[in-house]
Amino acid sequence: MNVSKHDYDVIIIGGGPSGLMAAWAASREGARVCLVEKGAKLGRKLIISGGGRCNVTNAKEQDELIKQMPGNGRFMYSALSQFGNREIIRFFEDLGVALKEEDRGRMFPVTDKAVTVAQALINQIKKQGVNIRLQTPVKTVNYSEGHTTGVTLQSGEVITSSCVVIAVGGCSVPQTGSTGDGYAWAKEAGHTITELYPTEVPLIANDAYIRDKSLQGLSLREVEMTLYAPNGKKVTTQEGDMIFTHFGISGPAVLRMGHYVSITQRKHGGAPLALTIDLMPEKSAEEIAAESWKLLEEQPKKAVKNVLRGYLPERLIPLLLSLASIAEDTTLSHMRKQDWALFAKQIKALPLTITGTLSLEEAFITGGGVSVKEIDPRTMQSKLMEGLFFAGEVMDVHAHTGGYNITIAFSSGYAAGTNSARKSLELLS
Repeated sequence: MNVSKHDYDVIIIGGGPSGLMAAWAASREGARVCLVEKGAKLGRKLIISGGGRCNVTNAKEQDELIKQMPGNGRFMYSALSQFGNREIIRFFEDLGVALKEEDRGRMFPVTDKAVTVAQALINQIKKQGVNIRLQTPVKTVNYSEGHTTGVTLQSGEVITSSCVVIAVGGCSVPQTGSTGDGYAWAKEAGHTITELYPTEVPLIANDAYIRDKSLQGLSLREVEMTLYAPNGKKVTTQEGDMIFTHFGISGPAVLRMGHYVSITQRKHGGAPLALTIDLMPEKSAEEIAAESWKLLEEQPKKAVKNVLRGYLPERLIPLLLSLASIAEDTTLSHMRKQDWALFAKQIKALPLTITGTLSLEEAFITGGGVSVKEIDPRTMQSKLMEGLFFAGEVMDVHAHTGGYNITIAFSSGYAAGTNSARKSLELLS
């Protein structure tokens, strides 16, 4: 194969976080790079990430980062050692994007605008001479004699290269262009695509208080949720903020729980799962019973629902009292301490029946993808097809929300870009 006659050294498919970083890394190595994006804009997923603020990475130590990557996180050890969160922070600060650390180690631009991050990266790859082709959908990745040779566009145009990086994302958030295109190209090269499922996804519940929408829109801060398998075995506990919705629950802690719901339901034939919400994780049931009973004693003639205002979110009070079989208008003189102990237990374990998650398209992240057993974790090169590289969510690797998925994207993008460039230059020599 005469690589010197190729149009480019590296073609990168996909202008999301991993593709942009791959373009920067490959062009920095001196490779001739073409970045192909089927949409009209680069960085669409970057611009909507973090609620439009772009949570660029997480400041926690590497081992903690890996712990927050339940989908094959260990695969990322080598890539994170080359270009981890410290390098990501330094990279953006060198581009003039000042960052700040918020709760749970989340790093954001000081401007609170994702476009600041996206534009800095796009400007830099332009400066480094990357040829950017927008509104250019790829039809196939081309292979010959065990090696990539380039791509064929939907228009029929063929662009040749010695290396190709597939960085097109999964199937989630399809409005950003992630529609699962990369799986067919990987399969054509002999790769296994593991089962796809929604992760980092809101949960559906069918309890009466969800169906009647009485709590819709109610946000709760710093709760603790525990998920149970159908056999009663505890699956996981997640902490953080949540919100009740018209279909169930959402919010950061719920999105993290989404991974475990998907996995557990797949194991148990889609059976409903029990979930409990601890509304006051910092206190025991006994402490809650004692301090709330004291409130009743201070206002003995007042209806219990009124006494509890200020102690609990007002919209939750009728539900919690009902679950403990206590009438809202009851006063202290009609109350038994054992009834109140049951009320305190509801605060520690508000029950929900989870029937499923929202769809893969409605999830924030796709679980499953190109099997990481078939990808070199150091270089992101295919073990089956020379010159083929992968980056980001197209691979079977994912994390919880909080800057971890974008860290995977940037880190794997750096490895794929750097090593595809080196591979192409090695083939030239």
